[in-house]
Amino acid sequence: MSDKLSPIINSKELIQLSHSTSIVLIDARAGLNAQENYQKEHLKSARYVDLNKDLATVDCNPKNGGRHPLPSLEKFADVLSKIGISPESHIVIYDDKNGSNAASRFWWMLRAIGHEKVQVLNGGLQEAVKAGFSTSSEIEQFEQSHYPVSNWKLALADIEEVEKARKSNENIVIDVRDKNRFDGLTEPLDLIAGHIPGAINVPFSENLDEDGLYKSPEILKEKYNAILGDINSENVIVHCGSGVTACHTLLAMDYAGIPIPKLYVGSWSEWSRNGREMATKN
Repeated sequence: MSDKLSPIINSKELIQLSHSTSIVLIDARAGLNAQENYQKEHLKSARYVDLNKDLATVDCNPKNGGRHPLPSLEKFADVLSKIGISPESHIVIYDDKNGSNAASRFWWMLRAIGHEKVQVLNGGLQEAVKAGFSTSSEIEQFEQSHYPVSNWKLALADIEEVEKARKSNENIVIDVRDKNRFDGLTEPLDLIAGHIPGAINVPFSENLDEDGLYKSPEILKEKYNAILGDINSENVIVHCGSGVTACHTLLAMDYAGIPIPKLYVGSWSEWSRNGREMATKN
């Protein structure tokens, strides 16, 4: 049996862990009023990270790397140091969108610099509160640390690699957005509706059960093995709208014991602004 730390932790396990181990709890809620909501109520001892300010370097033109391009390694190292994360830290991350907000993105970024002791809370804030985890509105106090970062260790794909992969029978490009966005029926965030020709649609929501919790590793493994077939995960590229919710599926695949595929951070927000070929259901 593998000693590898599960990338998913449930609320009861979190409560037990918090009593016996020093953990760094991270609130990664994103969207409108996220930081204000954190200040009103968060899981006790949780520190806040901002998707736009901490987990991305947002360009005024999403044509250059999409809506949420990765920050520089130097900036990310500074973020980790400022919120008191060190290479030895055991980190648990939550959001309020079943991990699809920024929790899975932060998880991927930490794994991508080689940090292994990091987990995402299954069901997020709501499940923890339901299980009796204490909440707080106090300003959390913690010491800053030092976290040296040298390179991204997990595989990334750029727009040119996606261009080649979408035309190859030896590669799979997975779009995790919902079906209506993939089909070009609606587009709430980007300028043009549609998808990358050759990509297949596997909505990230299918990683979750009817209660909004991650399906079991066994179910997820069966699902993704059927999708990948004989294609090795190193030849798989996963994307979404801006490189955030794609990490939800990368997390699901890691939970299932499948090697983490490549992330196309620019995703549809970059692709659709660069004069590339686009497709819709029709």
